[in-house]
Amino acid sequence: MRILVAEDDPTIRQMMATLLSRCGFECNTVDNGRNAVAAWEQQAFDFIFMDVQMPIMDGLTATRMIREKEAVAGGHIPIIALTAHAMEEDRQQCIDAGMDDYLSKPIDLDMLLSLLNNDYSRAGR
Repeated sequence: MRILVAEDDPTIRQMMATLLSRCGFECNTVDNGRNAVAAWEQQAFDFIFMDVQMPIMDGLTATRMIREKEAVAGGHIPIIALTAHAMEEDRQQCIDAGMDDYLSKPIDLDMLLSLLNNDYSRAGR
């Protein structure tokens, strides 16, 4: 499975890449939403972990752009929000932007792997 991690914090980005690689996943990383959209357009991914708050373009905007492009071209890539905000209204904002689910920071490895093994991983693009 090919996974894209969009995260502006270099420590979290590296930690996620290392964890996912150790679990046998191929992982690419980017540091903002604009780069996430560009990477998604250029490569086939099975899953995206998208930080909500990033510079240049936030994760909500990037997700909306991907969903708009999917509406024209077809497909649906699972996008999971990464955020330090754990309130219900934060989760709803992510869902409203087109994200499939929500993972709060600090990242819980068991929850992350559970999301990857969920039906989302079989939805594909």
